[in-house]
Amino acid sequence: MNRRYFLAATLAFLPFAFIHSNKGMAMSKTQPDQSKAKQKPKDFPVSYSEKEWQQRLTPDQYHILRKEGTERPFSSDLNQEKREGIYKCAACDHPLYSSSHKYESGTGWPSFYQPIHKDAVGESTDYKLIWPRTEVHCANCGGHLGHVFSDGPQPTGLRYCMNGLALRFESNSGNNDG
Repeated sequence: MNRRYFLAATLAFLPFAFIHSNKGMAMSKTQPDQSKAKQKPKDFPVSYSEKEWQQRLTPDQYHILRKEGTERPFSSDLNQEKREGIYKCAACDHPLYSSSHKYESGTGWPSFYQPIHKDAVGESTDYKLIWPRTEVHCANCGGHLGHVFSDGPQPTGLRYCMNGLALRFESNSGNNDG
């Protein structure tokens, strides 16, 4: 009985020990800084009631953009999109990412190494998986887009891992097939 109690207590403590041990580690220039991640403001330039968001978005888009859900990996056609163009917020049409910043991360979600401009997206700290992650949201409507990680390519070293359903692709040729 004592051995079971000890094992259970040890397993329960491990996530907290991991978090605590990483607090003192120095952050690289390209690592998302959890201590500086801003909390979501309550007001955005584009704002609707929850009922209006439900009417404007598909059920899956609503789940991702408004309830901070995640789509299955490799389920978005935008993951394979190769044309030149702009990726916009599916909720408010705000420009977020350029195809010139997109790359194949192998994760199953559209990935970018930087937003189209520094104010296109906002960040907040997400603790849903016990350890903190940097959530990315549309700076215009607050819609949840995905997360940013520090394992991306140069020049930034960042991987903006986005839900394809949170994005709408507009090609430079004028086709809006995304």
